[in-house]
Amino acid sequence: MPQNRARRLKIIAAFALVYVVWGSTYLAIRIGVATLPPALFAGVRFLAAGLLLAAYARFAGQPFPRGRGEWKTIAVAAVFLLVGANGLVVWGEQWVPSNQAALIAATVALWLAGLGALGPQGESFSRRRLAGLLTGFAGVAVLMWPAGGFVLEHFSAQFAILLAALSWAAGSIYMKRRKPSTPPLMAAAMQSLAAGVLLGAIGFAGGEAGRWTWEGNALLALLYLIVFGSCLAYAAYVWLLHEVSPTALGTYAYVNPAVAVVLGGWLLGESLHRTQMAGMLVVLLGVVLVSLPDKTGKRRQG
Repeated sequence: MPQNRARRLKIIAAFALVYVVWGSTYLAIRIGVATLPPALFAGVRFLAAGLLLAAYARFAGQPFPRGRGEWKTIAVAAVFLLVGANGLVVWGEQWVPSNQAALIAATVALWLAGLGALGPQGESFSRRRLAGLLTGFAGVAVLMWPAGGFVLEHFSAQFAILLAALSWAAGSIYMKRRKPSTPPLMAAAMQSLAAGVLLGAIGFAGGEAGRWTWEGNALLALLYLIVFGSCLAYAAYVWLLHEVSPTALGTYAYVNPAVAVVLGGWLLGESLHRTQMAGMLVVLLGVVLVSLPDKTGKRRQG
């Protein structure tokens, strides 16, 4: 039917944005935080993106959220998806190369599979998915193993990105199960604005205002993140949350690293040593195992 075909095309286009654009955002973040302070960098991104998304949503006739419950859902999602997840990635990429950051962040698929099995609305959990979880996190341990000696700042940044993946998965599952009535584009706009305010407040409280500069490459990276990373790809992700299963949505986690590794090597000269390459392959194997659909998997009845 034409409607089903149109829906499939929309899903394909949304996945393409999430797959490719988000893979490139790790590079843009790395370029940005080389000069700009992390919290304000992320805060300005989300404030600007939120204003643009809200203006477009209102032009399209979408209403603002109504009711305390709806605003609570949006605020909680903003904290998990943008302040916690993206904020930690931005902070971590001050020390972690973009390709390695993307590989650690790929564990979001593992977290999605694990958290998605919890609760009365959880999906059944097969032995293969359990094997995928154990395999994936073993790969993360190998990937994070220090090659040139333990450095606390570098390890802390790696661990922050691992927590960012958990925060993103938790926020995604929360949004999926709460099913807010606010249209996806307006919901994305309000989440971005809330995150922008919170991250901006964190930045000012941390004294980052005095470190802000107007360096050209960093500002171009910021503009790219506003338009493509937030306005286009994030809006597509929020829409997909309500259209596909968490496991299917988690498949972007093994496309993003491939894009990030290629771009990081091409534009920033980043490379992975042998141990990290082995860890990457193990992580991606785990992600594939948890992302493949279960033929007999059914949602538990609460």
